[in-house]
Amino acid sequence: MQEVADHACTDSESARAALLRVRTEVGKSIVGQDPAVTGLLIGLLADGHVLLEGVPGVAKTLLVRTLATALDLDTRRVQFTPDLMPGDITGSLVYEARTSEFSFREGPVFTNILLADEINRTPPKTQAALLEAMEERQVSVDGISRPLPAPFIVAATQNPVEYEGTYPLPEAQLDRFLLKLTLPLPERDDEIEVIRRHSVGFDPRDLHGAGVRAVADASDIGRARAAVARVSVAPEVLAYIVDLVRATRVSPSFQLGVSPRGATALLNTARAWAWLSGRSFVTPDDVKALTLPALRHRVALRPEAQMDGVDVDDVLGTILSTVAVPR
Repeated sequence: MQEVADHACTDSESARAALLRVRTEVGKSIVGQDPAVTGLLIGLLADGHVLLEGVPGVAKTLLVRTLATALDLDTRRVQFTPDLMPGDITGSLVYEARTSEFSFREGPVFTNILLADEINRTPPKTQAALLEAMEERQVSVDGISRPLPAPFIVAATQNPVEYEGTYPLPEAQLDRFLLKLTLPLPERDDEIEVIRRHSVGFDPRDLHGAGVRAVADASDIGRARAAVARVSVAPEVLAYIVDLVRATRVSPSFQLGVSPRGATALLNTARAWAWLSGRSFVTPDDVKALTLPALRHRVALRPEAQMDGVDVDDVLGTILSTVAVPR
């Protein structure tokens, strides 16, 4: 038994070191977006999908491409447009004249990391084509279910909903995303570094030329996920998660609170963050750190709160400051 425990500990340390190297590697092309990098890694560790929101030009797409390169994972990009059809994502049956039969041609969803670029620029019907893939990790066409590769996550980017030509994501699809990460405009010093890199020849289309290389792979993710599953959570911390979620349901600012799925998401992401931080147990601070990204897309403001200029993150912040923290 002791040998098994020692082996598991060695695997855990090896996987953590590999993923920490990934963060360093991503920094070769991405400046000033460390929370988003960490959020994507947490999404992979917790086997969940990630929604990246930010104005155009803050490196959302480049971030996902760089992460896939550093992890040596297959990635495909789909540019979501108003005329995109569901079959353009999942694949479709194609008639083969040579055999006089229909055969299935895989869509870009058959990959490890699907980059759904500007997902809110396509109508809800096409957005919904991803629901089965995101929930079941499979695609069903003509009555046949086809499994997707493992690992599989959707990393979707979207512009803020106020932008012209966007379609708000349905609540059912938003709830399928484990995390919603916001990418702000860079600070002055970070923006100077971005411009400096471009001035000396950085080409975002050539990641290998920028020095980005694979420093981890799917086996590291598998070992990391097994280690995350062993992270312990005290009953008091579980109760704290439930209290936070229940507080969103009675908040006067929200017309829609967080469902039990959201509570599970907060638990899983807190465990992943605890493990990535080098701990074998979850603390209340881990829960606090993941509350905004894990819950902000699972609540809906009341119209009167929107008219008063209330922000979702501000309300969640108030809830964090009022719900009792276990000692």
